[in-house]
Amino acid sequence: MYFTPHRHGFTPFASSPPDAAPEPVVIVGAGPVGLALALGLARRGVVVTVLESGDSVSYGSRAICLSRHSLEVLERLGVGERFAERSLPWTSGRSFHRDTEVLSFAMPHEDGDVRAPMVNISQSEAEQILVDEIEATDHCTARWRCRVLDCTERDDHVGVRVETPEGSRELRARWVIAADGARSTVRESLVLRMSGTSYEGRYVIADIHWRAPLPTERRVWFDPPSNPGSTIILHRQPADIWRVDYQLGPDDDPEVETTEERIRERITRHLDWLGNTEPWTLEWSSLYRAHSSSLDSYLHGRVLFAGDAAHLVPIFGVRGLNSGLEDADTLAWTLSSVVHGTAGPELLRTYAAERRAAWRQYVDQAEKSTLFMTPGTHGYAMTRDAVLTLANRRPVLRELINPRQSGATHSRTSPLTVGATEDEPRSLVPGDPVPDHAVRVAAGGARTSGLNAERGPDLAVLALDSEPEALADKVAALRARLAPGVGVRGLATSREAARVHGAALPETTLLDDSAETLARALDADFGEVFVIRPAGLLLGRFPDLEHLGRCDALADHVLRGGSR
Repeated sequence: MYFTPHRHGFTPFASSPPDAAPEPVVIVGAGPVGLALALGLARRGVVVTVLESGDSVSYGSRAICLSRHSLEVLERLGVGERFAERSLPWTSGRSFHRDTEVLSFAMPHEDGDVRAPMVNISQSEAEQILVDEIEATDHCTARWRCRVLDCTERDDHVGVRVETPEGSRELRARWVIAADGARSTVRESLVLRMSGTSYEGRYVIADIHWRAPLPTERRVWFDPPSNPGSTIILHRQPADIWRVDYQLGPDDDPEVETTEERIRERITRHLDWLGNTEPWTLEWSSLYRAHSSSLDSYLHGRVLFAGDAAHLVPIFGVRGLNSGLEDADTLAWTLSSVVHGTAGPELLRTYAAERRAAWRQYVDQAEKSTLFMTPGTHGYAMTRDAVLTLANRRPVLRELINPRQSGATHSRTSPLTVGATEDEPRSLVPGDPVPDHAVRVAAGGARTSGLNAERGPDLAVLALDSEPEALADKVAALRARLAPGVGVRGLATSREAARVHGAALPETTLLDDSAETLARALDADFGEVFVIRPAGLLLGRFPDLEHLGRCDALADHVLRGGSR
């Protein structure tokens, strides 16, 4: 059965005196980015109000592919298990030119990886999981049927004018987060414009209920006999729901092509060509056009932007929602530090600069895929057709067909990124996302876990084969400066299993790395120290604890948004 969202009623605002303090944080938009950000802030003790114009989560699959890194973000929010239970993992895909396979790819998946490279789950299901968690979380309130009309900057707060079933009302907030999507009302009210590229190709996207024996993989057909001249993408979702995307021609009338009759006709032709004998039903459909655009800055006074309100990326390579969850993950700990008063606004400028640089990384990859999926000129179309025709005879050309599935972005050029550099190249350098890896926790009778789960949403200091007592002292000193906006955890590994199983320290989790699997996964030397940011990026790597330096200096570096 297709997902049916729960409807929420309007909750009247309590009356407050004119001199009441502004709300700490108001988030506009209850999409996945706004909801994830609200949870991330609430987990850090920040009081958050989410305003949503509708009365439910979205309907339809929309963004269906979550990357491994996004699943790590969701685990840190406390909803990882529910996403794992309700999603379908996948690792591979195939592409066809007409009826000939021209590409078969597998995403990187190594021994010790905690989760699959990608999972499929409907955006509506994802949002509902987050809403359910918010309803059970302190410090966080979602208000439905509250349509934001505009935002106005004041001296020490932002005025947010809201239309409700009981009339209009103005809220006051110390900080406002615009997570209200591609047609952001907040962005429009501040007269801000995104700049970038819009692509010519248009796609109909549809969810169908279809009991089919096909595997869970990404399948693409270029110029299939079922729909000559089109491109068709097929993804399996949970509960026998399949996502079908197909490209319209330049002369096709969108109003005609988005009628239910026409969508059924096109999909029927393709399923019949695949040899389908099972009945199917059309559940949802929409029209999509690719864009690569961004605001120049994601910080404007006391208003911050995240997700599609800040930037747009094409769906090819599934970067839209995944990039938005990265925004939410980074903004949660940086804004929390500012709200709690441990950090100044310069930390938010670092957020804005980092995430715009991340958008550029996504676009550099997405544009290659988008030009192949939706060639906007006759020249691009001829080039693509030539590549598809020659791909089997010239395997080197297959890289041009590769969809370049989304991976986490790095922050190597961020002012926050520090640490000793090595003459020889490393597979993991400061600024890179730290890979999750299976670990053996020594305490409590020993158990298997993951690095991401053990470091959680906090800043982590990971010391390989170092003295746990010395690490515990460093962790305590850092926590004294960074909390409550940012927590701090210590992780100590040892190659001597008896040593870690016999120890217990309040500030440090002890890991048994007697097989040296974690050290190899991190390309680390014994004695080395890794400082990992709350959002999972490597702040720096140091030869040993002594080279980490003074904890006050490191804390100042983080709270001030890095070196200038």
